[in-house]
Amino acid sequence: MAGPVTLESAPFDAVPHGGYFHEYGVYGIRLRSEFPLALPPQTGQPLGVIDLRIGPEDFFQDAVRGCALEDRTVWHKLARLADGSSYMHWRDLGEFLVSADGRQITCRKFPDAAMESFQVYLLGQALAFALVKQGFEPLHATTLEVKGRAVAFLGDSGFGKSSLAACFMGAGHTLVTDDMLILNESGDGGDGYVAYPGPDRIKVFPGIARRFLGKRATGVPMNSGTGKLVIPIGGGGCCHPVPLARIYALCAPHEVPRKAAIRIEPLTPREAFISIVANTFNSALTGADRLQRQADAAIRLVRSVPVRKLFYPRVLSQLPAVQDAIVRDLGA
Repeated sequence: MAGPVTLESAPFDAVPHGGYFHEYGVYGIRLRSEFPLALPPQTGQPLGVIDLRIGPEDFFQDAVRGCALEDRTVWHKLARLADGSSYMHWRDLGEFLVSADGRQITCRKFPDAAMESFQVYLLGQALAFALVKQGFEPLHATTLEVKGRAVAFLGDSGFGKSSLAACFMGAGHTLVTDDMLILNESGDGGDGYVAYPGPDRIKVFPGIARRFLGKRATGVPMNSGTGKLVIPIGGGGCCHPVPLARIYALCAPHEVPRKAAIRIEPLTPREAFISIVANTFNSALTGADRLQRQADAAIRLVRSVPVRKLFYPRVLSQLPAVQDAIVRDLGA
């Protein structure tokens, strides 16, 4: 058997040889990778399996030749290939090809990209495509373990999910996953859900990190378009599925004045359903089968887990009070 593929012996712009795989676990998925990742090994029965392979530049050029590239943002492009696979390109970071069945992701890291930043997009955006293709419904949520139960924060980018999570972490609570959440029905005869742990890192702005994470507040820029840092937790994250107790949909920052009171309001089933669907982690795959599955999953979730709307002013000094309000609501 060939020796291990490392970044030195098989860089991302070279095709590796042999069948050696590193094996890891994240979001309940077993990843079999041709290159090393900052992830723990998979334990227990996985929800699914995805292979991560290295592709050279000409592999991707051939794959997208003749395809229309969609400009999703100024630095992100997407293409839908005729065979059902999906191509993603992030400027200055890398490119990915996700197979039609979601069982394989072929990757190329651009030469100047930091490995930590590259992994954010591999284990977030690219992996989300693979998960949806395999039938999962990832949510755009940051999740903490609080006294043995998972608490998920829903919200668009810029709503403050990671800042609130950093505050919880500073108070001794454990991060389950930052930004993407995979849930699974408990399967023990009950009607509950469990949240699966994501990568052992958080993405926050430097000031938030310094205030709440102290010595852990070091990292690399997530990308060239944001001041957020990718900060490894260093073994301080969650390593097991956690029963989901609450989902909190964060209000938009403009909804609450700076001096407004913190309040938590239950959502009606209809409001909760809309909030869940609106916070899918992947909105690019919109086939009829996927949309029906997404709706069915949201209905089952809101029937089982309480969904609240969290209103609070975006004032840094108020975050500990927001945390206290959530802990009180959990105990109610």
